[in-house]
Amino acid sequence: MTTNPISVDEFQALEQRVLRTVELIRKERELRVSAEQEVAALKELLDHASNENSELNNQVLALREERTQVKNRVDAMLQQMDEIL
Repeated sequence: MTTNPISVDEFQALEQRVLRTVELIRKERELRVSAEQEVAALKELLDHASNENSELNNQVLALREERTQVKNRVDAMLQQMDEIL
């Protein structure tokens, strides 16, 4: 079995490529962790906004119902006034 000897320059070049690859992987992992944290924060904001939206929708429905009741009462009073006049 014959082996091709690797020169010092080739070994150093290979070592540099390995080190760059390790650094790239490290940076990519950091970016992934950062992205995951950002996604978690955005999900939390979305949940909060969704809850607030539900509460506001409930308030709008209650105000619409109240407005309908007030309108009906005013209509009834106007009708009574028309009957008096």
